[in-house]
Amino acid sequence: MNTGLSGAEAGQRLITDGYNELPNAKKRSFLRIVFEIIKEPMFALLIGGGVVYLLLGDRVEALFLLVFACLSVAITIVQESRSEKVLEALRNLASPRVLVMRDGLRVHIAGREVVREDLMMITEGDRVAADASLISSQDLLLDESLLTGESVPVPKLAQQLTIEPNIKPETSIKPSSASTSQAKASDDLSTIFAGSLIVRGTAVAVVKATGLRSEMGKIGHSLQTIETQQPQLNKQLSSLVRNFALIGFVASILTVGLFWLLRGSWLEAMLGGIALGMSMLPAEFPMIMAVFMAMGAWRISKVRVLTRRTSAIESLGATTVLCTDKTGTLTENKMTVVAIQTEDETWAEANELVLTTDIQVVLKTALFACAQQPSDPMDIAIHKLAELKIGKNIEAFENWKLIRAYGIRPECFAVANILTDNNENASAYAKGALEAIAVLCHLPAKQLTSLQKQAETLAQNGIRVLGVAQSAINSAQLKALPELIKDFRFTYVGLIGFADPLRTNVPAAVAECRAAGIRVVMITGDYPITAKAIGQQAGLDSANVINGDSIETMTDEALAIALKTTSIFARIRPNQKLRIVQLLKKQGEIVAMTGDGVNDAPAIKAADIGIAMGGRGTDVAREASSIVLLDDDFGSIVKTIQLGRRIYDNLRKAIEFTIAAHVPIAGLAILPLLLGLPLMLTPIHIVFLEMIINPACSIVFEAEAAEKDAMQRPPRNQKSPLVLRKRVVWALIQGLIVMSILTMILIYAIRLKMPEADMRTLVFTTLVILNMGLILVNRSFSASLINAILKPNRSLWILMVSVMTVLAVTVFWQPARLLFHFGEFHWSLFAISILASIVTLLILEAIKWQWFSAKLKPFEPLLQLQQ
Repeated sequence: MNTGLSGAEAGQRLITDGYNELPNAKKRSFLRIVFEIIKEPMFALLIGGGVVYLLLGDRVEALFLLVFACLSVAITIVQESRSEKVLEALRNLASPRVLVMRDGLRVHIAGREVVREDLMMITEGDRVAADASLISSQDLLLDESLLTGESVPVPKLAQQLTIEPNIKPETSIKPSSASTSQAKASDDLSTIFAGSLIVRGTAVAVVKATGLRSEMGKIGHSLQTIETQQPQLNKQLSSLVRNFALIGFVASILTVGLFWLLRGSWLEAMLGGIALGMSMLPAEFPMIMAVFMAMGAWRISKVRVLTRRTSAIESLGATTVLCTDKTGTLTENKMTVVAIQTEDETWAEANELVLTTDIQVVLKTALFACAQQPSDPMDIAIHKLAELKIGKNIEAFENWKLIRAYGIRPECFAVANILTDNNENASAYAKGALEAIAVLCHLPAKQLTSLQKQAETLAQNGIRVLGVAQSAINSAQLKALPELIKDFRFTYVGLIGFADPLRTNVPAAVAECRAAGIRVVMITGDYPITAKAIGQQAGLDSANVINGDSIETMTDEALAIALKTTSIFARIRPNQKLRIVQLLKKQGEIVAMTGDGVNDAPAIKAADIGIAMGGRGTDVAREASSIVLLDDDFGSIVKTIQLGRRIYDNLRKAIEFTIAAHVPIAGLAILPLLLGLPLMLTPIHIVFLEMIINPACSIVFEAEAAEKDAMQRPPRNQKSPLVLRKRVVWALIQGLIVMSILTMILIYAIRLKMPEADMRTLVFTTLVILNMGLILVNRSFSASLINAILKPNRSLWILMVSVMTVLAVTVFWQPARLLFHFGEFHWSLFAISILASIVTLLILEAIKWQWFSAKLKPFEPLLQLQQ
């Protein structure tokens, strides 16, 4: 058997040829990031402030602003680069997976890690990762539209008709003479290209070209599977920034004009205008979005979920219906054979009975219908039992030659193998859904009814049942095999039952969904009785179960009514999944849909949140999805929904804090004009305050834990804007209260005839402390101030300690005092700052308690809003 490349050989080829990927058009270079930062309005204001200070002769202040402008660029570059690295890691996870042979073992690797001479095993639903030559193929059909633009699938055929002795593929083909001549006529028939989609069949191929050397690389296509931006949120935030910037620009122009008219110094007027512009420009919003989206996707990946489209983060918190598959999602996908049954005999694993001759025939038939090198869980279970009970070598199974394998088709849910022994005796072996086997065997109604009762008895215990059958093939049939297995005349052999235990965390996860107002709907291809048994164990509403045949007879209106009360759908076909999703969306539901197969892709794509299985899912299902479950675990979906709600909540908190923090800064920038005082805040002071606001609104709030009621409240209305007017009003109230406190302190300082420098020290110190208090107030929508203080967040306390340390340096260190134009620090006045901060926090907490409590909602008649 070909053991494929060794790990060392693959590593060396990776160094020589590079990764199997094309240049990423969306990845931004260092210079591009720098350019985008330089053209930001805040950077221009910093440079403008530095120039004004130079004109005034204040070289130290000018140097400080210019250094900070450079520092701001450096910090932003680091943050942007980290975001790019996170997104790059997610892109790597999202790349097509490939089953290759390495060191004699079959392993799944990322498509970008495929190298020349890798032995790839591909099957229906896979996306071909690299250009390769077919060693063997079976019923292979490829969609090459990505390369050729032609939507008609193309048949492919291995040119090498005899298999090398050291290579043992899962499937091989013995083509007809017509096929042979066709293979010789065109080398393209034996070559598969990167980017093609396997529509049908299986194959083994050797990689010949990767990356830029592939046909896709030569054409210059660039495939990207992760979006780095959130269109809807970006649109809302852009509108918000534009409105604030417009207001700030108008206010700055008016301020410059008034300062010039009233004071006569146009340079001082420019400083005042720049200070006001910097205070009103919410430059943090783009950073908030970049950090939250990148870190949100990273946090979700920590629970083994890959976010392919960041739009899913917004939709997660609004999910109202979660449609899930059964096998591998609710269950462990660890199949074991627990029952074998003929029409007269029964073997059960629990009883450990010896297999009789008839039972062995059923097991042999099932074994011969499996792949010789199994990857399907049920095939693996059959192989294990055969090896355990009968040594697996029934008539030397491995020595039988596979002539043709028939895969599952929409019209027939069964698979079949055509095998010949050393004496050229040929037989067909089939396994699949009982209904499909009954059709292949042309069973009479009476016999079928009896078999269905047997299957239902097993299914009541959550056992999945397959029928098996076999058919003798004469030499004439062998020369011209039919295209469809229904053209064979099969003989019924028996039933084989599999148990797939429910995941232990599923009942708790379903209960958590119910508490969060999310209805869980199970859609499976299994029997209704089996589906009902698993549904009951999972905690689903199992009063009603609708099967696929019933759905076919129902109108959209009737099915829409049934969807409101039914949580279990069984024997469902892919087109019916799509219909269910579309009707749920018409009813106004926000639908999350799981799937793993090629035929599931339309339903996954139609859902608001498409969820693909990463472990057993096909690449086409992954490409249609918004998120991918790397471990196929239902519990991961629930964790992802909780994280989605957390991210959205924290995003709102960050924006509200930013708005609240900018109000007193803007007020102090313009208040001296009204009171006839010198400037309290200059661009230097606002730069210092931005050093607090920037990390607070991005890093600190992003790291906040989820609200306690995150999964106890109904889903968010998806139509509601990110920034609710009610919360904007709350943010403005916070800022105005802080501004009022600062105004009172400033008036008090004026009455004391405090020197200008001392007055600035008092006001600025109080403002910094109050900003720290605003962070605590906005940490939670519902928790008290005490809980907010005790609530763990390492980033917050690092920020608090850092800010207070730097503040102490600026107040007590003489060079810093000169730079900030501070005077003497008076402990008695500092006590006033502390007292004012405590009073402000208590006032804000009291208002928050009333504002968000159910008992009293101020301004509710005025706002006419729903949260």
